[in-house]
Amino acid sequence: MSTPLFDPGLQPERTALAWRRTALAIGVGSLIALRVLPEALGSLVWLTPAVLGLMFAGWLWWRADRRYRATARVLAADGDRAALPGGALLAVLLAFVVAAGLLALGVVIAVALGR
Repeated sequence: MSTPLFDPGLQPERTALAWRRTALAIGVGSLIALRVLPEALGSLVWLTPAVLGLMFAGWLWWRADRRYRATARVLAADGDRAALPGGALLAVLLAFVVAAGLLALGVVIAVALGR
């Protein structure tokens, strides 16, 4: 008798919690941007990135939950032969973070130059 390689709830659950913390951090950062950017730059146009960030945080939470369920299902069924979810979610998160960083850099430059 061989011991199963998968212990339900440990590795997939920790990964899911990390994804949820990431989504929560993006949501909180977007709420802070929603409060700070219009006051700092004097325009309601800055509401759009904050609202998009909140929407992305919600979408990321939802996708992370689906990814967790798929991973747990695959590992519980037959972890040796089945394919686990790929890195598409990580690539989307990377694109969002790079775009948000560039936007933040633009805001800092705009504030430094006096708009």
